Order: sequence, then C-alpha cells, then structure tokens
Amino acid sequence: MEHQTDVHQAARIARRWPVVSASVAVAVVIVLGALIAFRPTEPFAIDREWMGEIVEHRSPLWLVPALTFNNIGGGILGSVIIPLLIVLVLLAFRRPWGALYFAIASIASVTLVQVIKHTVGRARPSEILVQSDTGSFPSGHTANAATMIVVLSILFPRVWVWIAGVLYAVLMALSRTYLGAHWLSDTIGGLILGAGVAVIVWAPLAYRLAREKTVPHPFVLRRGPATPAGPPPAS
Repeated sequence: MEHQTDVHQAARIARRWPVVSASVAVAVVIVLGALIAFRPTEPFAIDREWMGEIVEHRSPLWLVPALTFNNIGGGILGSVIIPLLIVLVLLAFRRPWGALYFAIASIASVTLVQVIKHTVGRARPSEILVQSDTGSFPSGHTANAATMIVVLSILFPRVWVWIAGVLYAVLMALSRTYLGAHWLSDTIGGLILGAGVAVIVWAPLAYRLAREKTVPHPFVLRRGPATPAGPPPAS
C-alpha cells in the first residue's frame, strides 16, 4: 500500500512540470494578445517581413495545398467532422478516456481561441485570399492542429506520430500565412496555445489514460500459450 502511494506521488510530481510549462506557454500567448490589443494597428516587423516574402512567392502551385489545409483545419470539416471521427475511432479502439481527453482538449482550445480573438480584435492581413471570420490572433487552424497532434502523440507515443504531427502543424501554419489569413505571430500564438491546452487537460486524466493503454483493442489478435493439436503420444 505504501509503495502504491509512493508511485502515485511520483506520478503527480512527474506531471507537475509539464503542466507548469504549459500554463506558462498559455500565459505568454495571453500577454502577447494584450500587447497586440494595446499597440498601434501596425503589425510587428517580423509579420510584415514574412508577409512580404509570402506574397512575393505566391504561385498556383502552392494555392491548392494551402486551400486544402484551409478546409481540413477549420469550418464544419475541421471543427466538427474530423474531431468527431477521431473520437469515434478512439472509442472503437476501446479508448473512452482517450476520446474524452480529445473532446475536452478540443473544446477547450476552440473556446479559448475564440475568447482571445474577440478580446484582442486584431485585423487580418489585407493580402487575405479566403473568406474568414473577424479576429486574426491567434490562429484557430493552427491551435486546432497543435491540440490534435499533442493529444494523439500522448495517446500513441510513437516517433512517427510526433514527426507526422509536427509536419502537419508546420504546414498548417505556413498555409495560413500563405493565404494571408493570419500574420506569422498569429500562427505561432495558435501553436503554443493549442499545445499548452492539450498538456493542461492531460494532467488530471493522466492516470486513467495510462491505465487505458493496457487494455487490448478489438482489432489486435492476442497470442495465447500454444496447445497441442491432439492427445499426447502414448509412452
């Protein structure tokens, strides 16, 4: 009993620093939003320089993938259909706590993004190529992407999951600036916010999620001990 208590205490300590770091990251995004809200309407210098480079290198070759990321990262498809499919897949793999974790993290991320967007009220770049709602900071598309990849990487801790997730998030951020839907700082803020929310939501569910990993899912055949095909040979 004492050993089990020590294990739980060690687990709580191990979770503490990731949560502290994530909380600081979310606080940094909020402070950045406050600076944007109280500064003149001019964007940061790095935002202007990056947008200038993007506009200079626009071509039909990059427009189609950028629009694809625009569709899968937001709207009904990105905000409802894809998250719902992920929840259903997790449930099919007998990961109800994982499904709950993904749902809570996604809803919390979207809610916080919208609160900051409407509070800051940053204007979108004039070079925008797609229709979008008001409020440029932070980027909801990149926040959704970061939340999704952090949650899935925690649930399925594989190197390839992290690599694919980071690549997806970076491409999403690039596509948002390429379409002129966001300034560079909007996408950075979205990535930090989405990842931070995912880690914060993970902490109170970490024990349940860890135990759930030991439950076999229905699509894996478990090998039992070998049994003889017939009666043993006579001696």
